[in-house]
Amino acid sequence: MPIITAAIDPITRIEGHLKVEVKIDTVNGVQQVVDAFATGTLFRGFEKLLEGRAPRDATIITSRICGVCPTSHAMAAALALDAAYNVSGDTPARTASRLLRNLVHGACYLESSILHFYLLSLPDFIPGLPMAPWLPGWDVGRRFDSGTLSRFTGNFLAAVAARRNAHEMGAIYGGKLPHSPAFIGGGGFTAVANTADNTAFGNYLADLITFIQTKYIPDAELLANLYSDYLLLGKGYGNLLALGVFEQDNTATPQLLLKRGRLVSGNATVQTVDMAQVTEQIRYSWYSGPDANPAVEDTVGQYPKSGAYSWLKAPRYAGVPYEVGPIARMTVNGEYSNGISVMDRHLSRAREALKIAQAMQGWLSSLTPGQSAYTDLPKPVTATSQGLTEAPRGALGHWLQVTNSVISKYQVVTPTCWNVSPKDSTGQRGPLEQALIGVPVASVDKPIEVLRVVHSYDPCLDCATHVTRAEPGAQVFALGALPTNS
Repeated sequence: MPIITAAIDPITRIEGHLKVEVKIDTVNGVQQVVDAFATGTLFRGFEKLLEGRAPRDATIITSRICGVCPTSHAMAAALALDAAYNVSGDTPARTASRLLRNLVHGACYLESSILHFYLLSLPDFIPGLPMAPWLPGWDVGRRFDSGTLSRFTGNFLAAVAARRNAHEMGAIYGGKLPHSPAFIGGGGFTAVANTADNTAFGNYLADLITFIQTKYIPDAELLANLYSDYLLLGKGYGNLLALGVFEQDNTATPQLLLKRGRLVSGNATVQTVDMAQVTEQIRYSWYSGPDANPAVEDTVGQYPKSGAYSWLKAPRYAGVPYEVGPIARMTVNGEYSNGISVMDRHLSRAREALKIAQAMQGWLSSLTPGQSAYTDLPKPVTATSQGLTEAPRGALGHWLQVTNSVISKYQVVTPTCWNVSPKDSTGQRGPLEQALIGVPVASVDKPIEVLRVVHSYDPCLDCATHVTRAEPGAQVFALGALPTNS
């Protein structure tokens, strides 16, 4: 048969706008993906927005990069600013700041994990509710009896409430979620814990732990059993990288709840991470300039550009593509060893959610009511620093330069850039692109198998501003000027 090209554009049930194009051919009697192209159709201009700003603006502005993981960017910016402001010492204020940051960041982790499994991924396997926005949808055949379907549907609805509760819990200390204003880089956190808030937070947290233990983890395990073939699909390269998250002490190199490290496919030994080995490559991205480390690179758009097909750059570690995310964190941490696949991503994330929620109970119990979490420090005149953490989707880094007391350069490398990158300068596919190779496709008109792989990575392309161009011959309608008050 001739090679068939199928494009899903836009991919729905993700954050932002993503196009995935696959080429399908019959190999050894199986119709399957033989090539793949992941296109980020968004341009992120936040790095440029930050130039010339006061350093502490970074936590507020970068948290707007994404509405699902805003605390991740606030945390990365805060860590970069802590280094720039030379925050140090084991003080009660630093302890309160660390605990409060972890609790609000953890709340977003729980919210995002529940969202990912139930609202974004599960509809690839179960029929949607008989109403908009779940209809219309593909009828792709299901593997459930009526009782199992009723269980998943009921827990889907319960997940909506659980996700809301996670946001309300985080807002107790964060002021609001998403986009909490509470993270202060180079100073701490705005909230001051009190007994009533601690009790309210603890009640929310206990309910969420019950949901994770009795619904989320069992549902992920049941889905993996029913779709056991997806324990073999979507493997990709097998290289895993984690920058680590949730500081456990106030030292210069704190212990982390989920540690930093990387695994090379076929080698079970966790290796160290040297951020000097990271480059963002742009041969197939709509940018100009050299491939460079984030500490020195710039963000200069170039559209159109011959051969390029994505607004995402291609992060590489020592020239090698790495997958990031819950499966990387849990495998590097020695707490997941089943494998790397569609279902392994869901299973590892569910188990990680419980680990984080239980750790949050300990952080909450350590909070001292009435203790300030803020330390006033002078603004740096000159500084170069980085803030490394993890978003729910994976490794996140912010790189900062301060000149004459304002931000002169800023760079952000997101998890989705690692996972959903285009080809790099040597032609290596991004991790998602590679994971799609060999995936069987029963119907080219309804490539649900492709969606199941894509959604397992939980792509997020909200971290951008939408750039679009009308095709030749397209009609463009002007709505007219806004009315003015007389």
